[in-house]
Amino acid sequence: MSEKRMVIVTGGGRGIGAATCRRLAAEGHAVAVNYASNEAAAHQVVAAIEAAGGKAVAIQGDTGQEADIVRLFETAERALGPLGGLVANAGVTGPVGRVESITPAVLERVLAVNVTGLFLCAREAIRRLSTKHGGKGGAIVNVGSRAAELGGGGEWVHYAASKGAVDSFTIGLAREVAAEGIRVNAVAPGLIETELHAAAGGGDRLARLVGFVPMQRVGSPEETAEAIAWLLSPASSYITGAILPVSGGR
Repeated sequence: MSEKRMVIVTGGGRGIGAATCRRLAAEGHAVAVNYASNEAAAHQVVAAIEAAGGKAVAIQGDTGQEADIVRLFETAERALGPLGGLVANAGVTGPVGRVESITPAVLERVLAVNVTGLFLCAREAIRRLSTKHGGKGGAIVNVGSRAAELGGGGEWVHYAASKGAVDSFTIGLAREVAAEGIRVNAVAPGLIETELHAAAGGGDRLARLVGFVPMQRVGSPEETAEAIAWLLSPASSYITGAILPVSGGR
């Protein structure tokens, strides 16, 4: 994006999403901070942005529900102006566990948010950004995971498979809309210090796996946000369809 237009960040209340909201606001973008249920966390992000002189609004919406996604985009544009970019960060892991213990309810929820929701968020963004539809172009950054290649065996194959879909979707969509002024890329975070691991039931996961990271440390949400901001910026103007690992070499 060459202009400082509004950006929607799904799952923007915590972790990588929150760090991304703060980073983009610091660059001068108005930011729609989407959240599913943690209203207090999202409003804390908005308050921090406003205290620093930026512009943001918190918008509730479950990205596993089409109606909520449509409302998110409409509300964001009414509050902050025309869309310039999308960071599709919202995602769920489901509980840590082997494939033989998976339930249809867990699988349906993971796929609803991580795959179907991703498609529908992109659909709404394209309808607004594509020059084919009268838009000014823009950028989409999807948040995938290194789990897509590592597989998540013994922990969350269901989550890894959903993130494999993110990679395929990123490549395909990038080629589909490249001539319509839209760049589509993804980041693939590795071991990042967020609440995701404990929420899934793997509270010791970072400590247990950090030894497998060549850089011998876990990453931060802010480091991931830097990569996202770069992929949204004019500095990456000739990059589309890329999947950028943010993983310390793992």
